[in-house]
Amino acid sequence: MIIINPEDFISSIADSLQIISYTHPRDFIAAMGRAYEKERNRGAKDAMAQILLNSRMAAMGKRPICQDTGIVTVFLQVGMQCCFDSDRSIQELVDAGVRRAWLNPENPLRASVLADPAGARKNTGDNTPAVIYTELVPGKTIDIRITAKGGGSENKSKFVTLNPGDSIVDWVVATVPTMGAGWCPPGILGLGIGGTVDRAMVLAKESLMEPVDIQELIERGPVNRVEELRLEIYEAVNNLGIGAQGLGGLTTVLDVKIRDCPTHAASLPVAMIPNCAATRHIHFTLDGSGPAYFEPPHLEDWPRIKWEMGPGVKRVQLDTISREEIGGWRIGETLLLSGTILTGRDAAHSRIQQLLAKGEPLPEGVDFNGKFIYYVGPVDPVGDEVVGPAGPTTATRMDKYTEMMLSRTGLLGMIGKSERGDAAIAAIKKHGAVYLMAVGGAAYLVSKAIKKSRVVAFADLGMEAIYEFVVEDMPVTVAVDSRGESVHQSGPALWQQKIRDDRGGKVQV
Repeated sequence: MIIINPEDFISSIADSLQIISYTHPRDFIAAMGRAYEKERNRGAKDAMAQILLNSRMAAMGKRPICQDTGIVTVFLQVGMQCCFDSDRSIQELVDAGVRRAWLNPENPLRASVLADPAGARKNTGDNTPAVIYTELVPGKTIDIRITAKGGGSENKSKFVTLNPGDSIVDWVVATVPTMGAGWCPPGILGLGIGGTVDRAMVLAKESLMEPVDIQELIERGPVNRVEELRLEIYEAVNNLGIGAQGLGGLTTVLDVKIRDCPTHAASLPVAMIPNCAATRHIHFTLDGSGPAYFEPPHLEDWPRIKWEMGPGVKRVQLDTISREEIGGWRIGETLLLSGTILTGRDAAHSRIQQLLAKGEPLPEGVDFNGKFIYYVGPVDPVGDEVVGPAGPTTATRMDKYTEMMLSRTGLLGMIGKSERGDAAIAAIKKHGAVYLMAVGGAAYLVSKAIKKSRVVAFADLGMEAIYEFVVEDMPVTVAVDSRGESVHQSGPALWQQKIRDDRGGKVQV
């Protein structure tokens, strides 16, 4: 019998979650670097450069890659000859590790888990509880796989029960464009095939923790149907031309992972879950000899990329901006923003809506007239930081508030990630506003452009409070201009056609 010390288990959970918060897996870095080198779309290449630079900065600074540090999922394979020297449950032990990781004063992580999801939606404050899957297996060790999945990519998960004779590839190709760019491509698609509805979803989540090895598979060739599917889906999805951050380009997925299991004769369950550009997962084993050891990152793991702004970049002073000035911006242009912006996410927008519906004024210090709003929920600062990692959240969640904000608050523009829906684009065009896109997956890099930060309203909402930021040279791309043109519509369409024209409908990236 192997005795597992509960402190070894808890500390290993905590340490693993800390290191994946600021360190990409080496295979992911290599795959992103390869995609960067091959990319021909300047906007997509620039986005990947920011992601790689942010990754290196976060690892060296030991601060989160992304402000959304995720919800924790743990897969445990507990050897039948292992025993915990504790009366606490597995859930309690795992949650103790999660709590320790999230409340670490040297690198506090953003608490994003809300209790009572259909009701009060109150933040638990420490990102517990974790989601745990436990399997009892032969052996004398505990095998632990952990992922911390961000909401932007998790929200894009899809499921379908196909007929047994239907094409999985066709379903994936038809579905991926509907996912938009909120999952921060380029990333990894995980598929679960077979079992039941719930089993297929778990298989898809598990597959995302496997190594990035599509290039090795291309070189040696497939040996079974699952590997054939991986290659077919990889090629077909990249042929869509969606590209980094949905801007159009050669690489939408870095790899496609698949796990399958037996299913009912009448069924073909297929689940698909994307992993974003802030992919976080780790695998380790405990054997009773002590806590797990995690090797720190090395500078040589990252490609030497120097992110530089091109000659067409415009510097913008937000404190004196006018509607006439933003009317001259066009989609795809790169801007460097300086001045004052306010922040706000779902919960803040909901409260603003309630106040306006009652005819009540907005809180003191909240004046959107002539201003830009940044969709962000930052990590708490440490040391001399003004703010912790502060990358954009998915803008489409705020679409339903866009007409209200533009018509009733005097707001000039918005900053977020991913595309906007038709109604939001119509409102932007109607009011002569603009939507700017910051790079998802570059949160630590973005935070360095924030020179001052203070909470001005709704402090009880935690990371969803309204902040006032003073920024200097914050990089963004014009995603929807005042004419209602959208780069997320034109970019992928253009690059899908380029791929067809250049390579006869086939692309190798």
